[in-house]
Amino acid sequence: MSDTPKLYACLYAKEFPAQALLRLRPELHNLPCVVMDGEPPFQQICSLNTKARLLGMDHCMTRIEVDTFPNSVVLSRSIQTEAVTKGILLECAGAFSPHTEDLSEDTACICCIDISGTTNLFGPPEILANTLLERVRSLGISAQVSVSSNFHAAVCLAKGLSPRNPIQVIASGKESVVLAPLPLTVLDLTEPQKETFAFWGIHTLGMLAVLPEEELIARMGQEGKRLRQLAHGNCAHLFMPVELDFVLEELVELDTPVELLDSLLFVINVMLDQLVLRAKARILALASATITLSLEGGGSHSRTVRPALPSTDIQLWIKLLHLDLEAHPPHAAILAVTLHAEPGSTSKVQSGLFSPQLPEPTRLDVTLARISAIVGEGNLGRAVLEDTHAPEGFRIEPFALPARDSATIAPSQTQLSMRKLRPPETVSVRLQNSRPTALVYRERRYVVEHAYGPWLAEGDWWNQTLWGFEQWDIVARAQDGSLLCCCIMRDLMRDEWQMAALYD
Repeated sequence: MSDTPKLYACLYAKEFPAQALLRLRPELHNLPCVVMDGEPPFQQICSLNTKARLLGMDHCMTRIEVDTFPNSVVLSRSIQTEAVTKGILLECAGAFSPHTEDLSEDTACICCIDISGTTNLFGPPEILANTLLERVRSLGISAQVSVSSNFHAAVCLAKGLSPRNPIQVIASGKESVVLAPLPLTVLDLTEPQKETFAFWGIHTLGMLAVLPEEELIARMGQEGKRLRQLAHGNCAHLFMPVELDFVLEELVELDTPVELLDSLLFVINVMLDQLVLRAKARILALASATITLSLEGGGSHSRTVRPALPSTDIQLWIKLLHLDLEAHPPHAAILAVTLHAEPGSTSKVQSGLFSPQLPEPTRLDVTLARISAIVGEGNLGRAVLEDTHAPEGFRIEPFALPARDSATIAPSQTQLSMRKLRPPETVSVRLQNSRPTALVYRERRYVVEHAYGPWLAEGDWWNQTLWGFEQWDIVARAQDGSLLCCCIMRDLMRDEWQMAALYD
């Protein structure tokens, strides 16, 4: 890798505060939108979209000036939304190279990628730049991409590209020629430097590059030399990559409080679309989704949905979140929505030749969610016996796929089924030598042929609740010959007999 020539790709997204707010709001894409920064009444435009600029709006306009433009949409700047969106862009860039440096400015997101040696993976630089730009556009962001063997040349060129021609690759050794027409605004100049160059009549990088180096250093110091090297495209740079974490999260701050669930689902649908898109880019699916609603008054409402299998079906996630929020609605109006997802491996299902061999897991997830909305959370799942002798000693756990191999499953055996009676029914029992000999159940008299027991169950001495039962398994026959196999219990605390279960 040491002999591989250096090559850098720069991704530049301008008007980033506006783009970060509009990427998940497709209903505003065709309207002139401006982003205001600052405290009222001193708010000023810090970012705007193209339609607003065509109307004559510009940066630093006040709120009073903005109100003179009809049909304009005014948004408040969200630093949190910008941070989340920038993380998504860095994550997208990191898919092409782990060496990514963040050079973001106040109103622009800039990241530079070291793509040296990636030709065998992504093809020539032109193809890589096109692929990178397509992925960024799929995230709802407009950007420019430049490629150069010099780090700073790639950054300057990306800032100077237009939306009509968003991609350009600089051939090695042609940096100064390509950079010459660019304005000085692509450089991070201080105010005194801008005034100096304006006084000298220097407006482009080509005009700066032809200045004598010694005279420039004498008037501006070593910073003048560095600016001249930037104009030539041969300024050295120490690459400082950032550590990227793969986090599936989207955030939307609503303009007005939302109380209707249908309006909220429209926002959630757009957020899920982006989460699924980012997961698919890494050949992953969504294993769980946690929605956090910031409520009016300072509270929050959080819910987590986890289907049986990871999925990328957006309609499935919409249905599950809809049913869950219907069963557990927020107690106040919603101000912001955060959707966080945990990635999981895509499920693999072996289908038959003409039809699936098993029911679709997604249908089961929706059915279980609908049942849970009716019976209540925690009342749906599989029964797990607890380590106790207490009656009804079990708990409900959510359904989960077994991790064991199917080859280790024991062969099925014929077993008796027991139907428990809830609540138990009262019966009359006749005893002889402390053993049941006859009983009356549902106005029919049975003679006991076999009685197995008793099995005693006593309460836990460390708990305040006391219970004590004597249990018998009975085989009895009525006068018409019908057979009754049952389990009867005697409450020792109350001296009462009850029919607990019937055996089939």
